Amino acid sequence: MSLDNAIASSQSKGLAWRKSDTTWTLGLFGTAIGAGVLFFPIRAGFGGLIPILIMLVLAYPIAFLCHRALARLCLSGSNPSGNITETVEEHFGKTGGVVITFLYFFAILPLLWIYGVTITNTFMAFWENQLQLPALNRGFVSLFLLLLMAFVIFFGKNLMVKVMSYLVWPFIASLVLISLSLIPYWNASAINQVDLSAITLGGSDGILVTVWLGISIMVFSFNFSPIVSSFVVSKREEYEGDYGREFTEKKCSQIISRASMLMVAVVMFFAFSCLFTLSPANMAEAKAQNIPVLSYLANHFSSMAGSKSTFATTLEYAASLIALVAIFKSFFGHYLGTLEGLNGLILKFKYHGDKTKVSEGKLNSVSMLFIMGSTWLVAYVNPNILDLIEAMGAPIIASLLCLLPMYAIHKVPALKPFKGKAENIFVTAIGLLTILNIVYKLF
Repeated sequence: MSLDNAIASSQSKGLAWRKSDTTWTLGLFGTAIGAGVLFFPIRAGFGGLIPILIMLVLAYPIAFLCHRALARLCLSGSNPSGNITETVEEHFGKTGGVVITFLYFFAILPLLWIYGVTITNTFMAFWENQLQLPALNRGFVSLFLLLLMAFVIFFGKNLMVKVMSYLVWPFIASLVLISLSLIPYWNASAINQVDLSAITLGGSDGILVTVWLGISIMVFSFNFSPIVSSFVVSKREEYEGDYGREFTEKKCSQIISRASMLMVAVVMFFAFSCLFTLSPANMAEAKAQNIPVLSYLANHFSSMAGSKSTFATTLEYAASLIALVAIFKSFFGHYLGTLEGLNGLILKFKYHGDKTKVSEGKLNSVSMLFIMGSTWLVAYVNPNILDLIEAMGAPIIASLLCLLPMYAIHKVPALKPFKGKAENIFVTAIGLLTILNIVYKLF
């Protein structure tokens, strides 16, 4: 066998699909499917059928190209075991590492605020609509729920991580089952409301603005960026020594592509099933009520007149419970990242990175007090969740997921092979459009 054939053979073996690749595909997919998915149908269906069809076309490119760009940045470091912070420090110095730590912390903290508002509203809606019990004080409910989660986190973190990892798949299965079970309740209201003669591109209600705002919720909902760094490190350690960085990049792209396809298929089917069961007017009402779509579905089936099917009766109670589980799962997962980020910032600025100057228990307690206190305050104020996502959560995620890798492509020699490619324009545009939501919300 010639040398070229031997190299080609070894490379093809390296790119063959492995069990570990399936594990990571499902891991990326499971990371993205969380509480954010429960708000995507509301924003996507808010403008009616045509905007959601455009979002369907954009969904896979946004999920795949943006996460692939971040993975390529993680791959560009010289240390195969180095995470994204080390890689950025290598390319841009310690200042770059501090900036990334800041961005990671402030990308995750607003998500906790969002989940704090969501879990309070979901619980109160279930209490009042399904259980038919008197309304409770909002401040008390949010404080009780957050103290309950703080208690679980403080005394059973390891158990919590294990339980949350097991809850991912029942939640995804529940979304698919609900999507399928809603089919008998589909109606043509979303189609009948399409009036081609009345469609406008501009204006606050135009297709372009609706899709623009929808991009933010897609960036938020189709997001597994927190796990990309760990994923890339794992694949580099598995492949790079034997097959080189180029083939490791191809393998990572292959896994990200399949995870993105799974994610888009599940989330978009769920969104369409909700839209065809409800209507754009119902989605607007759900946004005004500031509750996830599952809670609105529960209330919708609760208010149905006449005899109800077994599914309608089950969904009336199960939808809110599934939503609560999803929010708990997402809150716990993001809390750990927020705690790590805040601890890192405190160590960098107060203790100059010296962990010996402060006990881990004291550091965790101070960070928990700030995180839970700020989350309770936001949950009590009750800002609109979709507005909070579009103005804070999604723009910071986009700066990490889209703009940082695009900036690195123009500055880092190791990323030079990816410079000048057409998809870079798309990823940059998605990042800028998402960040510009802040300007739109202000004016």
